[in-house]
Amino acid sequence: MKYQFIKDNLTKYWLQPMLNVLGVAKSGYYAWLKRPKSNQALENEKLSVRIEEVYKESRGNSGSLKVQHGLNKLGIKASRPRIARIMKARGWRGKSNRKFRVTTNSQHKHGFFENHLERKFSAQKPNQKWVSDITYLPTSEGWLYLGVVLDLFSRKIVGWAMGVSLEASLAVQALAMARVTRKPAPGLLHHSDRGVQYASAEFQTVVKQFDGVSSMSRKGNCWDNAVVESFFGSLKLELDLDKVIGSRAVTKAVVFEWIEVFYNRKRLHSTIGYQSPVEFEEAWSRGKMPNFMSTIS
Repeated sequence: MKYQFIKDNLTKYWLQPMLNVLGVAKSGYYAWLKRPKSNQALENEKLSVRIEEVYKESRGNSGSLKVQHGLNKLGIKASRPRIARIMKARGWRGKSNRKFRVTTNSQHKHGFFENHLERKFSAQKPNQKWVSDITYLPTSEGWLYLGVVLDLFSRKIVGWAMGVSLEASLAVQALAMARVTRKPAPGLLHHSDRGVQYASAEFQTVVKQFDGVSSMSRKGNCWDNAVVESFFGSLKLELDLDKVIGSRAVTKAVVFEWIEVFYNRKRLHSTIGYQSPVEFEEAWSRGKMPNFMSTIS
């Protein structure tokens, strides 16, 4: 494995420093290069090429489990331990979310709504349950705020808006986008935290316009809105948005591309059978749902 690691990383590092760090003699490394490869080694090299394809498709974010499902979609069967060994030898690692923190301002004069969602983070069809939230993104020009609406059926982001203010208009814009693109039927459950943006008359007017049912998390309980909080965690982790990456315009462009091009259309989700949200909804529209959906209430 040491020899393979050295070979795979010659384009990144100088040979001698790697030999020194790994405690490998140069003569031993060159002898290994000349040694005839076993059938298993040859098969691992072939598999490594396909693993790299799937790993790069995930933009370097997937661990061995998601890579395995990505390979399965290509018709390639391989055990997770084998995939993990190959990935480790080549320095390919997945990313895992950090714990999220509460950023809600619930000190306002508006009323609150009962928690109708009750942490039931699944749905039987699109536009049955939406969840919303707002997060902060640092830029070289100050804060940029991102508001999103996520459909719990497919985990798709169906509405979003970015701006320089935390006013209710940001949340309204995201919900308006979701309403126009999805055209929900009356009775849709909309859940959010107790933030002033969602409790405002301006926002609740939009909910009433499509006969939606408002739901809110309990006071100080971020787990009541865990799915959208997890989405923000993935966004910030995979784009490294906990730090400044550029101006507001640059950050907006990066976030837009990640949501619309990658997240909704390519990123695999364990909760929907390791498909992308768009793939999952297309399968639903064709009546071809994975078996695990029969267990969701």
